[in-house]
Amino acid sequence: MTGAAGEGFVVGVDSGGSGLRVALARPGDGSGAVLETHASAEPVPTGPGGIDAGRLLGRLLPAVDAMAARAGGGSVLAVAVGAAGMATLGDRLRAELPGALGAAWGVRRLALAADAVTAYAGALGQRPGAVVAGGTGLIALGTDLSGWRRADGWGHLLGDCGSGAWIGRAGLEAAMRAHDGRRGGSAALLARAEARFGPADGLPAALYPRTDRPAVLASFAPDVAAAAGSGDPVAGGILAGAGRHIAEAAAAVLPDGTAGATAVGAGAGGEVAFTGGLFRIGEPLLGPLRAELGALAPAVREVPAAGDPLAGAVTIAAALARGTLRLPEDPRLLRLTR
Repeated sequence: MTGAAGEGFVVGVDSGGSGLRVALARPGDGSGAVLETHASAEPVPTGPGGIDAGRLLGRLLPAVDAMAARAGGGSVLAVAVGAAGMATLGDRLRAELPGALGAAWGVRRLALAADAVTAYAGALGQRPGAVVAGGTGLIALGTDLSGWRRADGWGHLLGDCGSGAWIGRAGLEAAMRAHDGRRGGSAALLARAEARFGPADGLPAALYPRTDRPAVLASFAPDVAAAAGSGDPVAGGILAGAGRHIAEAAAAVLPDGTAGATAVGAGAGGEVAFTGGLFRIGEPLLGPLRAELGALAPAVREVPAAGDPLAGAVTIAAALARGTLRLPEDPRLLRLTR
C-alpha cells in the first residue's frame, strides 16, 4: 500500500472463539473512524506453539489490502491485534507479527493485546476503571493507567466464576440432582437438559469427551435463564450466585482497591462496565450483581460499555498511530512495538 501520511489507515483485529474480525479505520482524533469491517466465522487455530500466526496473517493481509484498495489506497500507520489466549498462547504472534506486518505494509507501530485489554478499551476507552467481559468465560480487568489488575479468566476448571459455562454447569448439576432425587435438584432444569442433550444418564458420555466443553456448558445458560424467568427457584439461585461472583471479580480490580473484597469495599470508586453476551441475561443476573457490587464498593459507578473488543482494537491502533496511547504496557497483556 502506498499513500501520503494524511491518507493513512489503522487496523484493528479481534481474534477469538467466534472467529476473526478486522476493521479498517482512519486514526482521526485518536479513537478511530471505522471505514469498513471484515468478518470470518472460522477461528484462527491454535497449535503446539500457540496461536497460529501464519494462519492469522493469511487471512488478515488480503482482507486489509482489499478494504484499503476500496478506500482509495494509503499506508497502514498502526495495527492492534486483540486475541483470546494472547497472554498464554501468544508467543508465535509476538515473535512473527512485527516482522511480517513490517514486510507487508511497512508498519512499525503494533500493539499485541489480550482480548480482555481490547474489551476494556472498547468499553471504557483510555479512562481508569474496571471492565468485566463475560461470555462463555469471564475475566475482570482494571487499571489506574499505571498498571493492570486482573481477576479470574482462569478457565472453566479453575474459575470463570459466574460465566456462561459456570451457569450452564451449575444448571446441569441441578438437573442431575433432580434425576437422582437429591436435594437441590430442579425438575424444570432436568426437563430442559433432556430436551437439549437427550436422556440425563447419557449426559456424561456426551459431554466429557468433547474438546469444546466450555462452549457446551455455556449453551445451557440460556435454559437456566429461561427457567429462572419462569419462576424456578433453583435456576434463580444459580443466576444470583453468578451475579455475586461477577461483582467480586469487578471489585477486586477496581483501581483504588487492594487485594481482598473487604479492603476494596472500604472506599474503592471509579467506573465499571460490563461487556459481552452474558449480560444479555438481564435482571435475574444483573440485580444480584449490582446489589453485591454496591455492598463491596459503594462508590463505584456503573457505566454502559461504549463498544466491543473490535472497537477497542481500533481505539488502541488509532491512539498508537497518534502517539496518544495511555493504556499501560504489559509483557503479556499489552505489548507494543513502535
